[in-house]
Amino acid sequence: MNDDGLRQEIRKFALQNAIFFKGEANPKAVIGKILGGFPEYRSKSKEVGILVNEIVGEVNGMSLDEQTEELGKSDPTLLVKEKKERTYELPELENAENGVVMRIAPGPSGPLHIGHTRVAVLNDEYVKRYGGKLILRIEDTNPEKIDPAAYGMIPEDLEWLGVKVDEVYTQSDRFEIYYEHVVRLIEMGKVYVCTCEGDDWRNLKEKCRACPCRELPVEEQAERFNKMMNGEFGEGEAVAVVKTNLEHPNPAVRDFVALRIVEHPHPLTGDRYRVYPMMNFSVAVDDHLMGMTHVIRGKDHLNNTHRQEYIFDYFGWKKPVYYHYGLVNIPDTVLKTSIIRESIKNGEYSGWDDVRTGTVRALELRGIKPESLRRYWVEAGMKSVDIQFSWDNLYGMNRDIIDDVSNRYFFVQDPVRYDISGREGITGSAPVHPDHPERGERKYVVSGSNTIFISAEDSKEFSVKKMVRLKDLCNLKYGTPAEYDGNDLAILRQGAHAVQWVSRDSVKTTILMPDGSVAEGLAENAVLDEKSDIVQFERFGFVRLTERTPDSVKAVYTHR
Repeated sequence: MNDDGLRQEIRKFALQNAIFFKGEANPKAVIGKILGGFPEYRSKSKEVGILVNEIVGEVNGMSLDEQTEELGKSDPTLLVKEKKERTYELPELENAENGVVMRIAPGPSGPLHIGHTRVAVLNDEYVKRYGGKLILRIEDTNPEKIDPAAYGMIPEDLEWLGVKVDEVYTQSDRFEIYYEHVVRLIEMGKVYVCTCEGDDWRNLKEKCRACPCRELPVEEQAERFNKMMNGEFGEGEAVAVVKTNLEHPNPAVRDFVALRIVEHPHPLTGDRYRVYPMMNFSVAVDDHLMGMTHVIRGKDHLNNTHRQEYIFDYFGWKKPVYYHYGLVNIPDTVLKTSIIRESIKNGEYSGWDDVRTGTVRALELRGIKPESLRRYWVEAGMKSVDIQFSWDNLYGMNRDIIDDVSNRYFFVQDPVRYDISGREGITGSAPVHPDHPERGERKYVVSGSNTIFISAEDSKEFSVKKMVRLKDLCNLKYGTPAEYDGNDLAILRQGAHAVQWVSRDSVKTTILMPDGSVAEGLAENAVLDEKSDIVQFERFGFVRLTERTPDSVKAVYTHR
């Protein structure tokens, strides 16, 4: 194939890639297509890359209609996109044929974050599949780590996520139930009250040895428990401990604490209680009494499952079916509520929806749709292998949802003014959405001094190349003022780039970026009449519009 033939093939694949991806071709994809189809050019990949970049620049400067028309003439078979449908479905649950009872059990230390959404989505998906009920259980038995506002924020976050909760319980309402079950286990000889130093007790466990309190008579254990309840022991002076197998190969499963003394007031119950259940005890009791059939949680809870099974065995209860999925590492985001709370307190973060955090509220503010989170976790499934969370994959899924409904507008960051000579009044138009001609066009009229603005970055390149194309409007030659240079797209083949621009009736626009910085610039004023809160600023990215006045726009960046 000669050079002209290669150029033609590159142009066809660039047009195809642009059409399939909303008017903008990816040079890397085109290079891959060429080198894959024409292996004789692999030894000249550098030269091919230069040519691809040149042609892709030309193609990306065209409107989608122009791209489609040209490819239709040169090779209409490339207009048909091969669909590769992939379906994802969670695995079947064991013994779920007659319905399920499942639960979401967050602690109220703050609102939900992206990590919580995994267990929420998985449980919700299974309850919808098999029928039954989904329980929200607020596990608030650590009064020192409670944010009172979380009692309201957590249900709101689940509602936004599309998770339907059938019943809600709060563990601080159930202390008398936990006391009743501890007393029964003491009477059965399965729980003892330990007054040893905590370190001594743990050291003995490590050596598979019992502490002196373990084998005291049941009557003395009951008396010690009464002293715990009556306030005769102070915080840290006594704990109620569940007996397990002291020779268990896993030291973490050997005897574990069921209740401890806490002097810190609870935001809901105040000073009414001072003996608090530990998670493994209260969870086991509640999972039985609430009728859990299946429990889904991370494999970091494996030891907790083994501990809780002792409670089920002592009472002769039927155990739920347990599933433990692999851990997920979520990079580049802040999830820990204590850090977020402190940052809010010192003014570094604006609130629980600060875009630098991974809270559900921050995702909602940015324009991430709950459907994309649901799809992400269903595709991740319940495999036991650990995974790395991919923001790019989530953004891709979200793009699939919002692209079709997001109308297009121009935004110019750090604008530089140019007046245009050589033409009285310049007109142009661009589709509101390239896939939906029925939505109409944005019509442009630049008159008077023909003032327009382009970004500082594009202005710098304009001053070097001495030519530029204003997308969907006209071509310019560099100067002061700039000179109108017609409307021939051939300028793109000469190395000019097509750039975003706005006229003098544009509106000041600020965009909050994911790192907390702010992008400032001008947007075309048509965005003021946009009915949706999600739009795409062309070649900048999707944004969520949060505030609009007659002369300004505030938005939050979503993703590319």
